[in-house]
Amino acid sequence: MMKFANTIGLLVALVSFAARAQTVQIRTLDQAGAENVLQAAKENARKRNAPSAIAVVDFAGDLLAFERMDGVRPASAELAIEKGRTAARLQRPTEEIEDSINQGRTAFVTAGIPSLRGGVPIVVNGKVVGAVGIAGKNKETDVDIAKEAAGVVSSAAAVNQP
Repeated sequence: MMKFANTIGLLVALVSFAARAQTVQIRTLDQAGAENVLQAAKENARKRNAPSAIAVVDFAGDLLAFERMDGVRPASAELAIEKGRTAARLQRPTEEIEDSINQGRTAFVTAGIPSLRGGVPIVVNGKVVGAVGIAGKNKETDVDIAKEAAGVVSSAAAVNQP
């Protein structure tokens, strides 16, 4: 009986080590960081006289903060959210996806991945912690606003570990 108990104990210990080895820490944008990104995007849009829909998402593409400024087309709301979600999930700016399509890589179109410029990942310490999506005046302005807004989160102070 003692041999059986020792064997069970050894198996439990091995399983515990294996489970621990599979654990990862994921950092994500917290609410305060999302609000900072949203405010930076709004200020930038106002300076450019470019009313925009602004979406801030976490690393998985889930919405954390959103605002549709006055004077923005209704469809821009959904576009901003999808641009942010795509940038977060693919961990790269949506302008890269649009460029790939324009250069003949049409698989993105058939995969149903939104591919319009204006989504930019938010990167902290080399890791994507969220993204911002902008839809408003035109694609160049959308990209510029998104890049500037994504840049306001530069420290781990604006992220948490779920």
